Amino acid sequence: MLRPSAARLSHFLPSLALLIAGLAAAYVKDLNVFFTSLFNVLPTLVLLLGGAYCGVYKRQRELFLMITVYTAYFLLDTQTDYYRDNGKVRDDAAVVFHLCCLLLPVMFALYAAWEERTHLFQDLVARLAVFVAVGSVALGLEQSFPEALLAWLADIRWPSLHGEWMSLIQLSYATFLIAFAVLITQYIRKPRPLHAAQLVGLLGLFWALPKTFILPFTLNIMCSQVMLMIASAVAHEAYQMAFRDELTGLPGRRALNERMQRLGRNYVLAMSDVDHFKKFNDTHGHDVGDQVLRLVASKLSKITNGGGRAYRYGGEEFAIVFAGKTLEECMPHLEVIRETIANYAIHLRNPDSRPQDDQQGRQRRAGSQASTVSVTVSIGVAERQPEHRNPEEVLKAADQALYAAKGAGRNCVISHGQTNKRGVVRMAAAS
Repeated sequence: MLRPSAARLSHFLPSLALLIAGLAAAYVKDLNVFFTSLFNVLPTLVLLLGGAYCGVYKRQRELFLMITVYTAYFLLDTQTDYYRDNGKVRDDAAVVFHLCCLLLPVMFALYAAWEERTHLFQDLVARLAVFVAVGSVALGLEQSFPEALLAWLADIRWPSLHGEWMSLIQLSYATFLIAFAVLITQYIRKPRPLHAAQLVGLLGLFWALPKTFILPFTLNIMCSQVMLMIASAVAHEAYQMAFRDELTGLPGRRALNERMQRLGRNYVLAMSDVDHFKKFNDTHGHDVGDQVLRLVASKLSKITNGGGRAYRYGGEEFAIVFAGKTLEECMPHLEVIRETIANYAIHLRNPDSRPQDDQQGRQRRAGSQASTVSVTVSIGVAERQPEHRNPEEVLKAADQALYAAKGAGRNCVISHGQTNKRGVVRMAAAS
């Protein structure tokens, strides 16, 4: 099922920054000896460091993406070195260049879409076998039939689609187009930083190849940047797995602990808990329970309008951090969130009859007779006081206020030390 709503600009930002930096460096004409030496060793250095990083974390897909890019760099860099030293290209330069332009997008898209699904060693052998097979066939054809292969590669098969602006062979544009279609589809289906990096990386390779013999060190710079995109995407995903809750999309407990170490002198912490969640889970099932947690998380995430940040604390509990805020400033925003959740009706449907898209879902909701339920949350709030030695004590005070909210009838917001309660709306169900 397509999930374009899960796409994030943040998935693309690191890769786009590396791409822009690579483009800027490639257009620098006068380089001193230091940068010239650096660009000569940079691709190998990035492969060793990034490859080791992927190897340690058993990310074989990313490792073979780097190997594919580096192999193309190595083959073409040999040609550009000869061209710079002798002022002319080698006899096999054309066929090697065209083969790289044809096979690079094919292998890049293949490894990008090839997810690890089997035993790691079997997966490694399969990827290596494909790499060796493609490389062996290409090398055998280049060595045995160089002229015939060159003529076949350079043939213009679709004259009406060929333009003067085309710097690559026509087949290469076809393979790049297919590769872009594969990677765009992959990102739409599974929005991830890695899939975004693969897409931006392919764009960088598409830009760099026509300029291989035109701009010095273009190949070194862009291939290094593409491998860095892949390595940084692995690091980005590792960070998300460690600090972000997979079910709700909110930052997790570890992220909360880290944030609490960087709070200033004035802040407010809140603890929120879904009322009667165990009973709700037992009655309607864990799938609906997960839906409730996602709903509550989505509403709590809007607390950013009040200067707060929501975190998944664990189970049905959520924590909210207001840095640099007072209790009086935070209470109205928490009350709005509580009321929004209490007034939201959740429609219970058969999971086998889910709508195919948003439009069908709206039509079903408009005329639906399905049963609906509503949930409520209790919230406890505590402001940092002089007697609190650290944020953990403030969080404990907020937790005590949460228990007070539970005892006051639930579905209310109570601050630490407060005895009165706000309006209570019981969990309701209607059919």
